[in-house]
Amino acid sequence: MAVQFGHIAGYPTGSPFKNREELRIAGLHSQNMAGISGNAKTGADAIVVSGGYVDDADYGEIIIYTGHGGRDPNTGRQIRDQELTDSGNAALVRSELEGLPVRVIRGRHNKRHHQSPFAPSSGYRYDGLYRVESHWAKMGVDGFRVWQFRLVKLEDGEVSTPKVTSPASIDQYAVGPAPVTTSIIQRIVRNSMIAHIVKSWYSHECQVCGLAIQVEGGLYSEGAHIRGLGQPHHGPDIPENLLCLCPNDHVRFDNGAIYLTDDLHVMDALTGQAVGQLRVHKNHKIDLRHVAYHRACWTKD
Repeated sequence: MAVQFGHIAGYPTGSPFKNREELRIAGLHSQNMAGISGNAKTGADAIVVSGGYVDDADYGEIIIYTGHGGRDPNTGRQIRDQELTDSGNAALVRSELEGLPVRVIRGRHNKRHHQSPFAPSSGYRYDGLYRVESHWAKMGVDGFRVWQFRLVKLEDGEVSTPKVTSPASIDQYAVGPAPVTTSIIQRIVRNSMIAHIVKSWYSHECQVCGLAIQVEGGLYSEGAHIRGLGQPHHGPDIPENLLCLCPNDHVRFDNGAIYLTDDLHVMDALTGQAVGQLRVHKNHKIDLRHVAYHRACWTKD
């Protein structure tokens, strides 16, 4: 059966369900036990949020969701480190990289852990579509390394993903301009002037590879926060927490493929080897506390 992304016909946001089997039959979630539906190849199409992991945090439109693996099924406690290659975790990463929407189903919360004001009083409830914005590792409450995913609620107008991932004819897609919708979305406000200042120090040259991208009208680079903004990282929007990167190294940095040492060597996470020294302008006072925080999100050291 092909994995379906997006809303399922006949089940609008707010639809209640008595149990996991009803969810499976309706096509909202493929698993009767696991919290993550999907796989590493196609992505995660749905998750169940029910307080199963003590490190979870539910803020309504933002969810900090703890990944799959390493939990004792009898006690609910974490007994080993989680791995990003665990099937459910890899599925959520694929959804993040591909921009695929994830159905969020909230269930009545596990009494062993904190209660969420957004959980239903009984059974399960389909609460709409979210996007996986970022992921990172942390030392969990039980003393083992866990992977966490930040999911942000999507407005209906933001969703434009084909529902079936199996091959289909291109003829099914509409010809013409993309539709336009109006929606109100809560976003973190970034100060564009701060990024402009940092980029100007480097003349838009990437601090990792030195590349400056020439486009019609000038040079292009991206401002990359070392410690992420917003929950749960709460990094500051200041030059000391910002790098000037090319798009390629920005994606690598945000996803932990490269990280920085305290002496600002650039490390390749896949090989464990240093790939060079970060380029640093004399006016750029990088805060090593944010460097250490970013590194801790991706390494066990």
